[in-house]
Amino acid sequence: MELWIPITIAAAFLQNLRSAAQKHLKSVMGTTGATFVRFGFGLPFAILFVLALRYGAGFAVPEPNDVFIGWVLVGGLAQIGATFLLIHLFSYRNFAVGTAYSRTEPAQAAVFGLIFLGEIVGAGALIAIAITVVGVMLISVAHVPMSWRNLFASLVSRSALIGLASGTLFGVSGVAYRAASLSLGGPNFMMQAATTLLFTILFQTAIMLAWMLWKDRGEIGRIARAWKASLFVGLVGASASFGWFAAMTLQQAAVVKALAQIEMIFTFASTVYFFREKINRTEVAGCALIVAGIVVLMLIG
Repeated sequence: MELWIPITIAAAFLQNLRSAAQKHLKSVMGTTGATFVRFGFGLPFAILFVLALRYGAGFAVPEPNDVFIGWVLVGGLAQIGATFLLIHLFSYRNFAVGTAYSRTEPAQAAVFGLIFLGEIVGAGALIAIAITVVGVMLISVAHVPMSWRNLFASLVSRSALIGLASGTLFGVSGVAYRAASLSLGGPNFMMQAATTLLFTILFQTAIMLAWMLWKDRGEIGRIARAWKASLFVGLVGASASFGWFAAMTLQQAAVVKALAQIEMIFTFASTVYFFREKINRTEVAGCALIVAGIVVLMLIG
């Protein structure tokens, strides 16, 4: 088994935990604050990752270059925008529909990978991406009445457009982070990923903190009052991001994001196991398609 596969699965599991915690934070603070905690409270852990690799494992810290900084800025801004839009979807009644469209991220990452890096995704990977995207969308809209009228209405709904925009920005950020990490040229994928993560989170923390100081200082107080939950979000968020960056240093962003759809299986399983919710045939079909897509990705991707 290639190393990027277990790294991606672990990152998807951690991201599932982070998303659940962020959804809770949305009830005690605004969208900006819930977005910020992912970065601001993740910064100390990003620093620890680099220090552990430098002094624990003895890896040299790569020297940033202009190309690296440029891709970090692009990826950092795109991820802030994507996270903001995704959290904003929590405010909509048809949140599930919007989330489904945000999950088109792997397909969009394939397009941006071709445009920005000239990376061509193989036919098997493209088939796997398509299967997993359809599977995720089925799960996300499983409780929406299925009809041609509702399907058309969902395509042009505000939440769908926000979801698509979120997926676009996540696709851009994934490709940008892969480009940034590869531009360092060494010493190995772990230190490249950790360095990319540190510079990215540092930039994101600074820009969001400046924004809140300028536009919404009250949000800083709400964040401070929820520091325990925010610290948890920072830990699992930074750990998940380290996993994404490491996996995308080893493999194309679109392929990593396709396997990352397994996060929906984690979410779905925990909902059924912990909350004892019943499942319908559409959800079962969606899960089956995600599993089928992952199998295709492993066999011929």
